Amino acid sequence: MALPDGFLDELISRTDIADVVSDYVQLKQKGGASYWGLCPFHSEKTPSFHVETDRQIYHCFGCGKGGGAINFIMDIENLGFMDAVAFLAKRAGMEVPDSSASDEAKSRRATMLELNRDAARFYYAMLSDERGKTAVEYINKRGISAAMVKKFGLGAAPNEWSALTDAMKKKGYSEVQLVDAGLAKRGKSGGVYDTFRNRLMFPVIDVRGSVLGFSGRILDDGEPKYLNSPDTAVFSKSRNLFALNLAKKSKLGMLILAEGNIDVVSLHQAGFDCAVASLGTSLTEEQARLMSRYTDKVVIAYDNDGAGQKAAQRAIGIFENTGISCRILRMDGAKDPDEYIKAKGAEAFSLLLERSENHVEYRLFAARSKQDMDSPDGKMGYLREATAILSTLTNEMERDVYIAKVASETGALPDSIRSEIKRLINARRAAGKKKEDRRAMRVDLTSQPEARELKYENPVSAAGEEGVIRLLMKDPAVADKVPLEEKDFTSPFLAKLFSIIMERIGGGEAVTEAAIAPLLTSAEASHFSKILARPVSAAQADKALVDYIEKIRSAKKTEITDDDALIRFSEKQKKTKSYGG
Repeated sequence: MALPDGFLDELISRTDIADVVSDYVQLKQKGGASYWGLCPFHSEKTPSFHVETDRQIYHCFGCGKGGGAINFIMDIENLGFMDAVAFLAKRAGMEVPDSSASDEAKSRRATMLELNRDAARFYYAMLSDERGKTAVEYINKRGISAAMVKKFGLGAAPNEWSALTDAMKKKGYSEVQLVDAGLAKRGKSGGVYDTFRNRLMFPVIDVRGSVLGFSGRILDDGEPKYLNSPDTAVFSKSRNLFALNLAKKSKLGMLILAEGNIDVVSLHQAGFDCAVASLGTSLTEEQARLMSRYTDKVVIAYDNDGAGQKAAQRAIGIFENTGISCRILRMDGAKDPDEYIKAKGAEAFSLLLERSENHVEYRLFAARSKQDMDSPDGKMGYLREATAILSTLTNEMERDVYIAKVASETGALPDSIRSEIKRLINARRAAGKKKEDRRAMRVDLTSQPEARELKYENPVSAAGEEGVIRLLMKDPAVADKVPLEEKDFTSPFLAKLFSIIMERIGGGEAVTEAAIAPLLTSAEASHFSKILARPVSAAQADKALVDYIEKIRSAKKTEITDDDALIRFSEKQKKTKSYGG
């Protein structure tokens, strides 16, 4: 849908990017218009995510993501351009102009959310229907109260092929919409049938109250035990958490990460209203970053079996990279939180939470439990794993405490353990430096956009093309002196940028990154931000412009693409840094 002239500029003027980003990232102000935080798009311990309120843009120096407020919402909320515009317009109290009065003007995403909500109501209503009897019996068997059923919006998928499909069709939804939402599947004959059958249904609801998808627990001996909605336009299993919409309101100051939905319900029922589940045993970096918006403390309460312990070990590393402090529960005598609470009560579980181990203790315990500590080989095996674990600790005092612990467990000298840890740290640093050196030698990696679809076929010409764009952004008056057309650009992306900038200059519109970034894809906006981050001097604009144009023309003549030529070009660039190469 085309937007009226000036609408985006007004939306951007009413939107402060720091306010938008701070809903997702804890920002710290460093200077009047400069804010820093941990990037929500990749795992990091040291903030490299920069927000500039004077330019109304963001840029991550770690992963390269960047752009304006609309690009940020597109990436963080996994929305298309128009949906992100609508999201911010609603936030700013603006109404997005509608170019059509027909029902088709409704976005596919909005329709899918309505369908999911109607499906959730259908499943909930089935608990009062004879067809939901098996689910009700299971709920009673697991000791789930009526209050929890209502709080979580639990429901029943009847053991029928088309119960939901038939009901939703009567509401006006099409088979295509049901399949797109993951609520139905298409059979070999061309018809559709319900995805979820004979299952206890758990709606997956986001923090704004929208039903994104479902997780269904089988009510007989069939497989799989849990079935989740497939990825759709509104749902991604790796980017969402079950019950976060409820847990975010908790006053307990932490989140408890459980493995199953029943565990979460049981924990909430026992008073631990900060519990969430990762929709499967494998925590993702996206889920960890989502949790970091609401807490910096997580307790992992996975099942007390081999798969659960393995998943906990993996989750520890993810939380470490996200900057979240995590502890781990060891539930002796029970396989999961639900069983522990039923056997020993909520008070005992509360004490268990207080005694939860930090990740170092847990990992050392796991390493020790695999070995025969009465044998020399077993002690050596434990020492190898223990030193590897301790070599990842950055706090020297904390490391010394655990060195003493491992020494007492194995009889090894503390200095010997310390020496091995130092060797491992140095080896890791050397390997990291070697990798960075190799990367620095690859000129094409540092000059090329990160997104493969934006790759420059002629990097030398593209460098000149980038320079022209930087100058135009810095001083739009230069436009009158630019003897180039869109066809002169070797990069389609840079040609697109050039066209947008020249059109805005010609129309007297704002030429800022915040105004242009919404017109680009996420990958384009990120690289655009990177281009503008490079130095440029408007004082030498005329000389720089001549040099840039010469680079474009000479590169076209020679078509320089081999590595040796790129290296020579890179060396030349270092000598002309004062006006951006």
